[in-house]
Amino acid sequence: MLKASEILQRFIETKLQVHPDVVRYLQEQNDPALVDQVIAAASDQTVVVSAAVIPKLRAERDGTRFLADPEMEVLAGAAGTSEAVTSVHDYVHYFRDRYNQLGAIVRARAHAMPIEALVKTTRYKQQECTIIGMVGDSRTSTKGHKIVQVEDPTGTIAVLFNKNRPDFSEAERLIPDEVIGVRGTLSPEGTLFFGNQLIRPDIPLTHAPFKSPTPGRAVLISDVHVGSDTFLPEAWDRFSTWLKTADVSYLLIAGDVVDGIGVYPGQEQELVIRNIYEQYQAFGEMLADLPESLKIVVSPGNHDVVRGAEPQPAFPDKFTGSFPKNCTVVENPALISLQGVRVLMYHGRSIDDMISLIPGASYENPGQMMEEMLQRRHLAPSYGRRTPIAASKQDRLVINPIPEILLTGHVHIMGITRYRGVLGINAGTWQGQTGFQKQMNINPTPARAVEVDLQTLEYQVHDFSEA
Repeated sequence: MLKASEILQRFIETKLQVHPDVVRYLQEQNDPALVDQVIAAASDQTVVVSAAVIPKLRAERDGTRFLADPEMEVLAGAAGTSEAVTSVHDYVHYFRDRYNQLGAIVRARAHAMPIEALVKTTRYKQQECTIIGMVGDSRTSTKGHKIVQVEDPTGTIAVLFNKNRPDFSEAERLIPDEVIGVRGTLSPEGTLFFGNQLIRPDIPLTHAPFKSPTPGRAVLISDVHVGSDTFLPEAWDRFSTWLKTADVSYLLIAGDVVDGIGVYPGQEQELVIRNIYEQYQAFGEMLADLPESLKIVVSPGNHDVVRGAEPQPAFPDKFTGSFPKNCTVVENPALISLQGVRVLMYHGRSIDDMISLIPGASYENPGQMMEEMLQRRHLAPSYGRRTPIAASKQDRLVINPIPEILLTGHVHIMGITRYRGVLGINAGTWQGQTGFQKQMNINPTPARAVEVDLQTLEYQVHDFSEA
């Protein structure tokens, strides 16, 4: 198997730098001749070799766009589509579906064998092969190596990632319940698998985002928190005034539209509207004051009056009576088509879990968390932590198909990233710093709106925090 160090050395010898994505791709292909072909394809002016110079690697869109509605369409997460958990057996279906969906993505890049076939015969001992499984318990050995239990439908095996290997940093970022592929060798005893390369579902290097053939602009926001004493009405008024003259067709709001009631102890002391119906009434009136030509899409978050478990259902009708007719309520998550451009709306509660599990992650960098979701092709990879998940026969938190835009919120800090053709946007909040945030030293970035040109996928940040 090609080692990352060998690939890097080959490029260094030719006085070239190489992008990490290219190194991972070459490892997956495991073809020494391809390394020479990539080097030969680089021009004399090339300093850092990117995926663009890999022979026969061409950008491809994720599927053909058949537009039932040339403007706006809810592709997944329409109101009324979430299911209730009916029995413990639903969890078996849920995790099996997650494994099947994500395992199929990995299997397209690496031929794999069942764990049961690997451990029950002596044929594969010390022979390189690949397994695909879900991450279970993990620990660090006395020598500093990482040992991870990996499970597929046929069995479980312990995988050892050596701390001295270049890919060890990837193994340190493993979190429970994500689905991975591991290329390596079985120990002579047949009880341990030595992991040499970790393969995540990830966004393909060849991914090319779809762009609208016609003009159109969308504004993306989240975390309005109407009813809180730290909601910023003046900033919202400036935003509303701007929308009345801006050349914008769509407004997407990714959850926590109100502050809610009883979400945390002592919340009633921080509310200016203490009735949940009145909070939604006020929010609806704010939307009704916006232009009627604006198509509005609203999804819930963990402060909203729906179940906390994800996928979260859309707002019940009794809370949306004041919402204007140009407003569409959807579930969390939801996949929206805007003139063919796919926007995956997810409030982002799982960011709390990922920050606690991934070394170096922080609330100040939500863009990294969106990249971590895309690499795992899952919005909430780890089960049983702060993010409650309602198991059903299908895991609707898998990121498939690939969106052009991933919109999140929850952390109240703006972050924007581009990862392999996907534009990740965490839009901040419309709420000032809360008492809890002061205790945690979290400094929000309020009153921001991100405007995206659907023809180019270029964005512009508008700051309404000051007059």
